[in-house]
Amino acid sequence: MQARSTYHRLEDVVGCKWSVSVLLAVEDGINRPGALERHIDGISTKVLSERLRKLTDYGLIAKQSFPEIPPRTEYYLTDTGRKLIKIIQQIHSLDLELNAQDAKNA
Repeated sequence: MQARSTYHRLEDVVGCKWSVSVLLAVEDGINRPGALERHIDGISTKVLSERLRKLTDYGLIAKQSFPEIPPRTEYYLTDTGRKLIKIIQQIHSLDLELNAQDAKNA
């Protein structure tokens, strides 16, 4: 039963453009919420907060809080998150390949 649950969580991440955008931005080194919101065109503060919480709950990113004034929070990819990024990049490469084939056949 656990495998099914894990699959559905991955489906939730990969099927959500915001989750993928957040993962890719964190992978690029953009790891603070304000910077992520500015970097990801069209994402709202509410949606970003929801995605960060879900991605953290799913174990794809880790949250680090710094006891400073003002408080600072940063997010990092976990090992599992890095593995998922590789899969997302393979899907992107396949998409480019299929689009190139479609263009040739048109």
